[in-house]
Amino acid sequence: MGLKTKQQYLDSLRAMKPTVYMFGERVDNVVDNPRLRAGIEATGATYELAELEEYRSLIVTQSTLINEPINRYTQPPKSIEDLVARVKINRVMGNRVGTCFQRCTGLDCLSALSIVTYDIDKKYGTEYNARFIEFLKHVQKNDLTCNAGVTDVKGDRSLGPAEQEDKDMYLHVVERRKDGIVVRGAKAHQTGSLSSHETIVLPTRALRKGDEDYALSFAIPMDTPGLIHVVGRSSLDTRELDGCDRGNARYSKYCPTIIFDDVFVPWNRVFMCGEVEFAVDMVNRFSAFHRQSHGGCKAGKIDCMVGAALVMMDYNGTDKASHLKNKIIDMIHRAETLYGCSLAASYEGKQQSSGNYFIDPVLANASKLHEGKEMSEAGRLLADIAGGFVADLPSDRDLSNPEIGALLKKYLKGRTDIPVENRIKMFRFVEKLVMESADTISDIHGGGSPEAHRITIFRESNVKAKKEAAKRLAGIE
Repeated sequence: MGLKTKQQYLDSLRAMKPTVYMFGERVDNVVDNPRLRAGIEATGATYELAELEEYRSLIVTQSTLINEPINRYTQPPKSIEDLVARVKINRVMGNRVGTCFQRCTGLDCLSALSIVTYDIDKKYGTEYNARFIEFLKHVQKNDLTCNAGVTDVKGDRSLGPAEQEDKDMYLHVVERRKDGIVVRGAKAHQTGSLSSHETIVLPTRALRKGDEDYALSFAIPMDTPGLIHVVGRSSLDTRELDGCDRGNARYSKYCPTIIFDDVFVPWNRVFMCGEVEFAVDMVNRFSAFHRQSHGGCKAGKIDCMVGAALVMMDYNGTDKASHLKNKIIDMIHRAETLYGCSLAASYEGKQQSSGNYFIDPVLANASKLHEGKEMSEAGRLLADIAGGFVADLPSDRDLSNPEIGALLKKYLKGRTDIPVENRIKMFRFVEKLVMESADTISDIHGGGSPEAHRITIFRESNVKAKKEAAKRLAGIE
């Protein structure tokens, strides 16, 4: 098939039966749960755009594996053009949904695996790359969404995986069988796991001798027996369930913790098992790709923030205020810096031994480090421009109350020619953009901590060449 429609995507999720808990209760119907559906809709937009003629040339490409048109979110980069397209699509998507659309992490996993499985096979004569290619064909033929199972819960951070008192603090093999392996552990912050068909597991950190059981990569369906999704709390997370006070009712983000309770994985779905020296390469490749991805989608989100700020200026009657216009310019330059850095990381990409392409990791990490600070500043500027009701606007239910509703609407009005309902909707949207923790915290920690970005920048930079240039210009032999 190669390409799903959005409706086919929704139908494919309905056909799955994952084990899900939220707010202490079992959730049997994921697709129609209002809280989860808002996240599913965000992912669904990646299918929706592929159906629209104006975006089709950007989001659809030809697969050399299955010789069919496919969604780019299933295509590991085979050229500089592919690397650049990743960033451009992500900006379009971020602009369209105003939050995380949850599909780029799966592509980042596919991209990392396309390189590292080849390198492992080259050293050890294993069959990981051939298994991965078959899995990739399956993903492309069925236009699947994949989730990145990367972040382990880690337990005592001062100890390595094998040193933990409870060995399950990092996902690991508990049994090797003739037909596959059995794994146990948990992965945290699993954005959009229930919007996905498959989870792709990668190591979360560098490993060493003695950590062989933790050097794991594999892919399994989201409704595999023993896989348990526990949806995490987030600010504003009951708005969809309450049916009121929703700032962007259609799109949202949720982040479960996934527990692997003695889950069986067949060998044909295992892409690394025990090769500890390749764990660092696997996580570094994934992280660099993911940090490149953020430069596109977060620029798109700032586009939405700029638009919301400008509309609020119109509604508040402050559209002529020069100091507010300067703040808009500050927001725009932050978006363009993120975007430009990620595009530069793409244009500076290089072909790897596997034939796939890898971005420039220094530029990708620079983009992500910039994001961690500047997204927060963009949110501060937006809240500043919009006004105090971002924090304490009365509920929609108060506005519809026959005793006080009319009075509230009278006092919540801005410009007389703007319907008060429009101003209220925009305040709610601004609140969501600035204060929804599931999305705003990812600006800092998504793709790794800020310190990880700094370490990578220094490690991957050619500091020797910089020292030599300084000595040469100073006249030092």
